[in-house]
Amino acid sequence: MSDMTILITGGAGFIGSHLAERLVADGHGLILVDDLSTGSLKNIRHLLNGRRVQFVRESVRNESTMTALVDRCDVVFHLAAAVGVQLIVDRPVHTIETNIHGSEVMLNLANKFRRKILLASTSEVYGKNEKSPFNEDDDTTLGPTRFTRWSYACSKMVDEFLALAYHDQFALPTVVCRFFNTVGPRQTGQYGMVVPRFVRRALRNEPLEIYGTGKQSRCFCNVADVVGALVKLMACDQADGQVINIGTTESTTIEALADRVIDLSDSGSIKTHLTYEQAYGRPFDDMLSRMPDLSKIERLIGYKPTRSLDETLTQIIDYERQQLAADA
Repeated sequence: MSDMTILITGGAGFIGSHLAERLVADGHGLILVDDLSTGSLKNIRHLLNGRRVQFVRESVRNESTMTALVDRCDVVFHLAAAVGVQLIVDRPVHTIETNIHGSEVMLNLANKFRRKILLASTSEVYGKNEKSPFNEDDDTTLGPTRFTRWSYACSKMVDEFLALAYHDQFALPTVVCRFFNTVGPRQTGQYGMVVPRFVRRALRNEPLEIYGTGKQSRCFCNVADVVGALVKLMACDQADGQVINIGTTESTTIEALADRVIDLSDSGSIKTHLTYEQAYGRPFDDMLSRMPDLSKIERLIGYKPTRSLDETLTQIIDYERQQLAADA
């Protein structure tokens, strides 16, 4: 991408702020939109010194404001969403309305002004499908509607359907990216993200609480690898109208993750186990494993994740140590 004005919704969030750093370094002007419900100004304050980065505190559901901003930009990264298992369980109405209506607004405006839009989705849409690894064309298998966690997966599926519909019906350049457990510095553990939650407790020598058996496995990908892929996908015409996995295939169980965090942080923490009902205060449906098939993204942009889990955990531990020292 040559010098552009780029709109990032969710721009003060974890992934959005890292993407903003990368795009500023590449010489682009930015408009960052965030209602700060889960994002933080602290994530982007260092980017707001110059005239090329504008921050707007607003919900993407505010169509009048977003109309003016989309008009001024060249492309849109739509990352704004209600995320985190704890938030989804605690505020299901907020989750559904933010994800579906926010994407409705952004896709409609992208089409109105003919702006290419990249929409962030999630590996949650694969649901309880037991196939491994997950290919973008695999079936989705969600649990019953009485489990609120599936409302997030369902809302992001609707987002995907809508993005692909805009591409099919109006030839709008749209790219749908399914993120698999992206982690790195600045991620908050407040809404249930396991890595920052483990790291912070380990640095305080507090027990690491493992939900469920701990045998469930995940693939944790460094945010820098994800951001590099997003930039390349926005510039890739062959990605238009595609659903694309982004992540890593390095897998670990949650139990083993806890052991690695304790070891790498030289912590005196012990491990404890909670049932899902103890952790969330209600019954909870989970899946045993989640690994992406990365053949499509490798074919499109030559993507290969470059950072190992241990390297990523060390980076997060160092960051959180600095935060603890600053707060002391």
